[in-house]
Amino acid sequence: MTIELNLPIFQKIGAVADALGLECYVVGGYVRDLLLKRPSKDIDVVVVGNGIQMAEEFAKSLGRGARIAVFKSYGTAQVKHKGIEIEFVGARKESYQRESRNPIVECGTLEDDQLRRDFTINAMAVCLNEKRLGELIDPFGGVRHLDLKMIKTPCNPDITFSDDPLRMMRAIRFATQFGFFLEESTFEAITKNKERIKIITKERIILEINKIMESPQPSTGFLLMEKSGLLPFVFPELDKLKGVEKRNGRGHKDNFLHSLKVLDNVALKSDDLWLRWAALLHDIGKPATKEWDEQVGWTFKNHNYVGYKMIPAIFRNLKLPLGEPLKFVQKIVLLHMRPIVLIEDEISDSAVRRLLFDAGDDIDKLMLLCEADITSGNQEKVNLYLNNFKIVRQKLVEVEEKDRIRNFQPPIKGEEIMQLFDLPPGKVVGDLKTQIKDAILDGIIPNEYDAALQLLFKIAEEKGLKAKTDL
Repeated sequence: MTIELNLPIFQKIGAVADALGLECYVVGGYVRDLLLKRPSKDIDVVVVGNGIQMAEEFAKSLGRGARIAVFKSYGTAQVKHKGIEIEFVGARKESYQRESRNPIVECGTLEDDQLRRDFTINAMAVCLNEKRLGELIDPFGGVRHLDLKMIKTPCNPDITFSDDPLRMMRAIRFATQFGFFLEESTFEAITKNKERIKIITKERIILEINKIMESPQPSTGFLLMEKSGLLPFVFPELDKLKGVEKRNGRGHKDNFLHSLKVLDNVALKSDDLWLRWAALLHDIGKPATKEWDEQVGWTFKNHNYVGYKMIPAIFRNLKLPLGEPLKFVQKIVLLHMRPIVLIEDEISDSAVRRLLFDAGDDIDKLMLLCEADITSGNQEKVNLYLNNFKIVRQKLVEVEEKDRIRNFQPPIKGEEIMQLFDLPPGKVVGDLKTQIKDAILDGIIPNEYDAALQLLFKIAEEKGLKAKTDL
């Protein structure tokens, strides 16, 4: 089988290889994505011989503008030219020691190099030498497995996953990204070797989880993790959401499956990674708050607040960023019940103002999550809630246009209060600011400086505070 290589740079690589008397091949993900007609930025070239020498000669042939980085300890080199990055490595074979996923590397043949790769769909190679340009070398049936939408290892999967347990996460990630299935013995080997994932750093695992999160239907990956037994090792808090408890014939929904459904619903509408994380974690506080009430059944009081408090530890454990992404996910999880409360009660301007104030610029993302959170099997109920959310959205627009509450700051700052009443920083100043803010949010005064100043003097007088000067 011959593959058409559209990038002219492949012919240049082949010409350099021919001049050096070396065989070279483009391998792995680039070949897979080419056959799947997917865009690919990763170009990996295997040289049967010295990969670094090949890279250095290729960089010279490109002239000025080409940059090369050599990694001698890994036997690899990277060439960058006009926005294209190409990784060169010599063909090699690998062996492993049980306590480490870092292989012992030796020079090898192309066949050795293909055999060491994780999956058959990543083990295909296309020759770049002029006489064989485009020739596909596919010893493990990668093309057929692409057609079957199957993830399978080139050799014994038990050895593959025991040697490098990260490949278990990669198998699940590829199945999720591409909508493929795991071949039976490959899946069984993940189940058998699941505890080996403990030798993999959390930094490497979270890279795979985030790629699952960014997939069209992220739930696939988490369901495979759960079914294979990996989930308790890589994400124990999510694993604790599983299951339904019944009492007196009354059960609650499976919060694990519900969270995955909400995640998929959000993924249909948004590529925002951190909104997807908020969707996955929005009910993470439910196991800790579950109680039985004889009157109403199962309750999860304040689960949004408990979840909010849990998220920093989850982010630290998973090695997720602790800056703005953490704050955003916390905020959405904390607020996710508020629009539902607005639906159930008569929508007051005051409640809408407070929601706008607390959500700020994230109000639209919060509403998207809340709409995704309606997962009842009763379509009439779903339609009713979604229609009510439309009313809430309209009310949000109306109140924002009228009162300019989103991201507002009280028109009188703490420094001015201290100056007016000769006060030091402290609780008294904070209380005065809060009362002005609450008066604006409750609609008692408009969001304007003069109205706020008049109220400030009135409150101060009631507290026995005297201004330094009259206005």
